[in-house]
Amino acid sequence: MKNLKNKLAALFLIAAISISISYKSDFFEIAKQIEIYTTLFKELNLYYVDEINPAEVMDKAIENTLANLDPYTRFYDEQGVINARISAEGAYGGIGASIVYRKGNLIIREIFEGNPAHKSGLKVGDEIIEINNTILKDQTEEIVRSLLKGLPNSKVSMRVKRQNKEMNFELTRKTVEIDAVPFYKMIDDEIGYIAFVKFNKKASDEVKKAFEDLKSQGMQKLIIDVRHNPGGLLNEAVEIVNFFIPKNKIVVTTRAKLDKWSNTYKTRNEPLDIKIPLTILIDERSASASEILAGALQDYDRAVIVGKRSFGKGLVQRSRKLSYGTQLKLTISKYYTPSGRCIQELDYTNRKGDSIPKFSDGGVDEFKTENGRIVFDGGGISPDFKIDIPEKTEATKRLLVSDGIYNYATEYYYKHTTIDETTIVKLEKKEFELFKEYLKKYPKSFQLNSEKYFDEALEKAEKDDLSIDDIYQELQANIQDEKIAALNSNREEIMEALTLKIVNQYSFKKGEYQYKISFDKIIKEASVILNNEKQYSSILKE
Repeated sequence: MKNLKNKLAALFLIAAISISISYKSDFFEIAKQIEIYTTLFKELNLYYVDEINPAEVMDKAIENTLANLDPYTRFYDEQGVINARISAEGAYGGIGASIVYRKGNLIIREIFEGNPAHKSGLKVGDEIIEINNTILKDQTEEIVRSLLKGLPNSKVSMRVKRQNKEMNFELTRKTVEIDAVPFYKMIDDEIGYIAFVKFNKKASDEVKKAFEDLKSQGMQKLIIDVRHNPGGLLNEAVEIVNFFIPKNKIVVTTRAKLDKWSNTYKTRNEPLDIKIPLTILIDERSASASEILAGALQDYDRAVIVGKRSFGKGLVQRSRKLSYGTQLKLTISKYYTPSGRCIQELDYTNRKGDSIPKFSDGGVDEFKTENGRIVFDGGGISPDFKIDIPEKTEATKRLLVSDGIYNYATEYYYKHTTIDETTIVKLEKKEFELFKEYLKKYPKSFQLNSEKYFDEALEKAEKDDLSIDDIYQELQANIQDEKIAALNSNREEIMEALTLKIVNQYSFKKGEYQYKISFDKIIKEASVILNNEKQYSSILKE
């Protein structure tokens, strides 16, 4: 009942916040609708013929309240608030592993080096079937995941299935640090490389530490890699931009419905280095604070942006405390780079069902950098030096987030005791065809939406006593052939992703980055630009 009261209070507070931030709200109408819902909820709970779950009804009500807004406006219950705080602060009590929930059990997808899972001997691909004598199969995902978490220095026992054998483990939880900078290194005698994956509270300190360490090793040029970096804390982005541009420069402005939430963020400190040649690597998954970093340095012509167009998230969120420890994270403003660009791509305000228009559909506006270069709004940050990579097919997109790529990497690991640079090169040349054969053998390891729909259609046909199995099997076989063939156009990207998963099995995240600085196409292009002073200057029009 307490949980229900939390959610009911949260729903009312969401509505109250909507009232306070909307100049167009009809206060009487909102109060009326809240009262109608309250009485409806009471009548259902008291008189509906069967028992209903009030918490589930309330969850659905809150979900529907937020459904037609942007995907970043979310309600968090008490556990969700804790998880969000962990993400922002960069530390939590746990075993140090990335896991995925599958049919009641947890599958380990990545082990973090030096943490309890690593020290205990757990491996990627292990299936956790029991935690502290609780069998996981019939538990919800929320309960299953909560069983792994606990206070630092507390014990957790688990039963694990590995390669069809069951094994027992006992671990001592510890505070697991989430590194904003998991890797940095000198690529050659002059170029330093910093891999930067999250804007949490430790981000600016870790970037500064990495920069100063590389400078002490003789660094004269720098690559900062924010590919796949989803962003995070805006203030951390401002601090990191400040490392490379002078004090009292505008980094980003935010414009909100309420004046008090509209701000101009400027650099406040003396920079670390305003002269060092700099490239920023971005891709389609570089978002939010990553785009603030790239956009500001681009607008000041301070760095050459290399890679693919970024995600296009120009929206700012703020958390608002609700009753009983719950929170609402809601979009309060849009942000603009120093030149005046808002790089938000999707126009959620004018969505129609599942169709979300793009701001660029109505044309994009031109802006100018400090040196007079033309840049555009309405669709992410466009790189100064674009790396042409074929667009991903739908099959490739599904594959890259599927169990198939992880399962194959695990199978490879158990067949090969070691891996070295020579083996990695051979992977690029021969493994793709073997991988496709594996996917044909295990068609459920990655599925397209169309396959799932056909599965559902088969079930309904069987209920209707229709015999379509032969036709279905022929159709599925054709889909499989087409699906696997569609992977060919993204061979290079698929093999890079697969190789990284395989390398991670042997040498963790550091191994992945070591592979990247040796073989990654975009890092190599960035190095070429930095080593060609004339090209670097011409891109920035210095």
